[in-house]
Amino acid sequence: MPRQHITSGSAFEAEIGYSRAVVDGDWIFVSGTTGYDYATMRLAAGVEAQCRQALANIERALAAAGSSLQDVVRVTYILPDRGEFRACWPILRAAFGSVRPAATMFAAGLAEPDLRIEIEVTARRRGAGA
Repeated sequence: MPRQHITSGSAFEAEIGYSRAVVDGDWIFVSGTTGYDYATMRLAAGVEAQCRQALANIERALAAAGSSLQDVVRVTYILPDRGEFRACWPILRAAFGSVRPAATMFAAGLAEPDLRIEIEVTARRRGAGA
């Protein structure tokens, strides 16, 4: 199966030189995804709203790859303020609670000061009957 690149339509992808996601065989690697609404290129205020939008962006990328949040095996959360992570827990539990992927969270500066969270996932498409 040839490598497939998934785009969100964000200008950042062309400007920086990356794909929203890359599909390689059964594996799907979704780039670090922020809370931008790529249709409007607007960023909601607050970590909770940005977390929800980032997950929606990830869901769209996974769907384009023939997958879903149910196929996520690894997730990384990056926040500039680790104290804001707890506010995301209910949102993340709703998205991943039944899947329970391996996860890591760390605090680091993000590309822009208004960004409150970035989420990166790896998923594996399940074969028929899995």
